[in-house]
Amino acid sequence: MNFTKTALLLAALTAFFMGMGYLLAGATGALIAFVIALGMNAFSYWNSDKMVLKMHNAEQVTAQTAPDLVDMVAELARNAELPMPKVYVIREDQPNAFATGRNPENAAVAATTGLMNRLTYEELAGVMAHELAHVKNHDTLIMTISATIAGAISMLANFAMFFRGGSNRGGNIIVVLIAMFFAPMAAGVIQMMISRTREYAADRMGAEICKNPLWLADALRKIEQAAKGIDYERAEQNPATAHMFIINPLHGRPGDSLFSTHPKTANRIEALMEMAREQGQLHQGPWR
Repeated sequence: MNFTKTALLLAALTAFFMGMGYLLAGATGALIAFVIALGMNAFSYWNSDKMVLKMHNAEQVTAQTAPDLVDMVAELARNAELPMPKVYVIREDQPNAFATGRNPENAAVAATTGLMNRLTYEELAGVMAHELAHVKNHDTLIMTISATIAGAISMLANFAMFFRGGSNRGGNIIVVLIAMFFAPMAAGVIQMMISRTREYAADRMGAEICKNPLWLADALRKIEQAAKGIDYERAEQNPATAHMFIINPLHGRPGDSLFSTHPKTANRIEALMEMAREQGQLHQGPWR
């Protein structure tokens, strides 16, 4: 599950934050920016599921309104030894899915209509298992921690001109310019590295939950091909949520892939294929 790599990346983000705080204004400016950013991200943490679901106009479904999807998620949740999450459907043609919620007890999974219309039952099970893996791995918490530190770095950059202090170090215009233009970019890159790490971990655990790596591998192949040609306007309007999806929803516009939050799909598929080879699963089996 690669917790070590994630911990190292979080440590790098923390060290970067502390270093920029020291260069800009010593302890005082760093502390003020950190407290403000912490408050902002604490609000996001407690309300992230509602905020994201509303952003994407997700509709909650039940066993009466979407029996196949809800029953599938329920069985996968039992396999994963997780509480039953809330299930949502997003009326978008681009095939995609995400999970949200601060912990397994307050989790939700969402799938687009484009995903449900294009995948087989087994492939859809692979995708939903991947999303449940994010829940089981507490990835929302990990990304919240990284967002808190990255937000503090961005706050330092915004306040750079005000928190120079009286020392020559704080008044160094070069340091201020670096903080304003490069610190947020560096923080974003580290955030993307964390997100990519968690995607590989969720792929592997998702394959274990649904018990067949090939289901998710085939789903990723189909989603990647379809998503390239289909814009997802709500995602374009809310790019900060891109890291939550199983495939980058911003593929519809060429510039959006410049700083991708996801590893290459081909690499993810190859890792799943290798997992299938190790398990001797050369062919897909039935769901039940």
